Amino acid sequence: MKVCIVGASGKLGQYMVQHALDRGYEVVGVCREQSVAKLDAFKGRMTVIPGATNDSAVIRKAVAECDGVLTVLVPWGVQQYSTGTAQAVLDNAPPGARLIFSCGWHITRDGQDVYSWKLTTFVKVFGRIARLVRFADLDDQVEACRRIFASDTRWTVVRGSDLEEGPSQGLPAWSRHVGDPILESNLTRRIDFALFMVAALENDELIHEAPAIVGCQTPSALAFQGASQR
Repeated sequence: MKVCIVGASGKLGQYMVQHALDRGYEVVGVCREQSVAKLDAFKGRMTVIPGATNDSAVIRKAVAECDGVLTVLVPWGVQQYSTGTAQAVLDNAPPGARLIFSCGWHITRDGQDVYSWKLTTFVKVFGRIARLVRFADLDDQVEACRRIFASDTRWTVVRGSDLEEGPSQGLPAWSRHVGDPILESNLTRRIDFALFMVAALENDELIHEAPAIVGCQTPSALAFQGASQR
């Protein structure tokens, strides 16, 4: 399988590169030119295409002949970077390719997610301040995902909880809706977020799903293991 990882130089992206290489995939990575050195550990084992991830020409070159595209949607800045990146992938990925996108729990597909006051307050306050200082735009991720949900591609949007570093604990548990008791711990190892993204490439049950994930060894996941997660 040939896969493209859009945003390969970030922490999540580097974990995805490693998981993909471990599975024997041919890997193409896209990252900003100034971040190419962050991928030196994979030199000779992957192809790196420098450029902005919302540049359609860069993405077109990177995703050519790829069976899957893994995309990190980052809301940094106020230039609709997430939206531009998502649209570039949707426009240029080969027909039938599996498209896996990452975002946060604050994205909802059907409006049935139930958010805690803590998360709601954080999104509202951080979102307002971040946009005011032109640091980030959470609404940009919302628009990016709206376009993904409306597309007829073979997409999956993986919604991550709070993240921590540490060795892998295994494939995270997931639910269709935030508010499910299995997600209560609200914590996932970043390496396992990446694992879920890469594993989704070959899991057709996740096509047109927006799974919200949580670490499989967290208290809530262990307490509700075996319960319906869908």
